[in-house]
Amino acid sequence: MNPHHRALLEAAALGDCDAVRSALDDHVAAAGADPDARDDIPWAATGVTGGVATNGDGALAHRKAVELLSTTEAGPDPADRQRPHHPTTPHRAGRARAARGIVLTLVSAAALLVGCTSAGTSDGPAAEGSSRSASAPATPGAEPAGTTPEGTLLVADFGADTVTFVDPDKGPFDSAKVGEAPYGLVVGEDGRAWVATAEGVAVVDTHRRERLDLIPYETANLGPVTHGEYRGGGMGIALAPDGEHAYVGVNVPSGNGALETIDTTTREVTGTTEVGRRPFDVDVSGDGREVYATNHDSFDVTVLDVRSGDTRRIEVAPYGTEGGLGSWLKPHYAAVRPSDGKLLLPFEGERLVVLDPATGRSAIERMTADTHQHGVTLTPGGTLLAVGTGPIDPSDDEGPSLTVRTEDDGEKVIPLEGPHEDVAVSADERTAYVTGGFTRDGYWNGITVVDLTDGGTRRLPTGERPLGIVVL
Repeated sequence: MNPHHRALLEAAALGDCDAVRSALDDHVAAAGADPDARDDIPWAATGVTGGVATNGDGALAHRKAVELLSTTEAGPDPADRQRPHHPTTPHRAGRARAARGIVLTLVSAAALLVGCTSAGTSDGPAAEGSSRSASAPATPGAEPAGTTPEGTLLVADFGADTVTFVDPDKGPFDSAKVGEAPYGLVVGEDGRAWVATAEGVAVVDTHRRERLDLIPYETANLGPVTHGEYRGGGMGIALAPDGEHAYVGVNVPSGNGALETIDTTTREVTGTTEVGRRPFDVDVSGDGREVYATNHDSFDVTVLDVRSGDTRRIEVAPYGTEGGLGSWLKPHYAAVRPSDGKLLLPFEGERLVVLDPATGRSAIERMTADTHQHGVTLTPGGTLLAVGTGPIDPSDDEGPSLTVRTEDDGEKVIPLEGPHEDVAVSADERTAYVTGGFTRDGYWNGITVVDLTDGGTRRLPTGERPLGIVVL
């Protein structure tokens, strides 16, 4: 990544206006452009003037800046490849690309600068009461009459403050405001969704498509409410089998995370337990007696005994722990196998760790996708789906994919275009829905729909940086 682009993107993600101005000036100078170019930015081109400039919506300007900067780095939209191509000389093409990069960078930074007068000063959403999104989905379809239809996809918009409701055939049709940077989500039999955001756990009535509550975290030292993969706040989340408790993994940027227990009737935090660093995922045993937090940056799983409150740490590091926080070879997501209660954790499309939480012992089974892996799910029929985000080393590893692994260890690897993060499966187990959000750079705002029978794929638009996904 261009270092000036990176500096701008990091400053935008932090909402640091002075750093944005400084990085922008450095980028303009390095590109050989007019040093006064920042002052001549066509503000209307940001798409956030008018309402933003007058109402001081710094959060919207912030998100627009991050979105545009990421688009600049990601390269052309896949749709651009379908447009007619007009030949030009290599020299002219290079200059055109450079000019486009400068313009997009200026406009991106402008979007953030518009909101700098008020960014970070919002009082935030109320902790209670219903809330609907103030903005419509990017590509709205016809909103269904009455309650939300079965089979609708509910997606966490990590790059915004909403969850998006998506018709699996037509695309998004509604959204609800939940809190900044929603990550994981889970839905109970009563239709209530529990969404882990940077601000707290949102409770959403998925039938009426509105937020009912926002439960603040009890954990301290979460830092400012912000966006990005290292932001403090909720990550993985799960419900007890009886629906009486929700368990959310909370990232503490300065150290070990926490597992908070929420009473789903009173909507209050009833317990907080220390776990490892960055609890990407949370799962519950079939009998509800144990909770498992998969801690990405500490190479381990924390096992919580629900009745006693005791915890155990089990290291999960099939490649070792060399590299520490900088290592790519860490656990991300897990699935609990109903037949024996063991945890399945895929690594790099090469190794599937089968962990027995009762003994702490694990076995390693071979996988074949040969790509960095994140989200996983198990179908009721016992098929494991694992999301391949793309290669660590493009010269050695394969591209993004979806691994479909049956109970007899047979594997089918379905190639995907671009990074992805999480996956959910239709009730009939014939279709998978894979989010394009991704926790690192290169994400895109859509879902890949995968036919699990023939491997065919198609894309649906959705909200900003979709991560967690469930089928209602």
